[in-house]
Amino acid sequence: MAETWSKKEREKKKQQNKKEKAERKQERKENSKSGKSLDDMLAYVDENGHFSSTPPDPRKKVKINVEDIEIGVRKQADIDPADLIRKGIVTFFNESKGYGFIKDKETQESVFVHINSLLEPVKEHSKVTFEVEMGPKGANAVNVKLST
Repeated sequence: MAETWSKKEREKKKQQNKKEKAERKQERKENSKSGKSLDDMLAYVDENGHFSSTPPDPRKKVKINVEDIEIGVRKQADIDPADLIRKGIVTFFNESKGYGFIKDKETQESVFVHINSLLEPVKEHSKVTFEVEMGPKGANAVNVKLST
């Protein structure tokens, strides 16, 4: 069977691509970084936290006492339950919908209150004591009762 012209051309292209691929492979081998020395691969961090190729100045070395290093978070003092109780005035309350708002006397913030959080029935302008609990949408008043 005789070879056609297009078949010869395809074969030539394949050979040319193989040759180019081998040349690129050889070039990558020659330019690779695997032959570098250890000193060429090292990077240093200066006193400002930036990378540099020169080692830091030993005269600027800071001595740190091992006992001064704290791992973790300091233990917080227990919160006094009396600090959690707040006083406020009911600014709005809708009994049919079952929710309202209390204005905190100290922070002047408006805190949401649900009817399920009430220990006693309340009306608008009632003075109340309550605790604040963070919910998914913000602060919620819980354990709400009338104050005298």
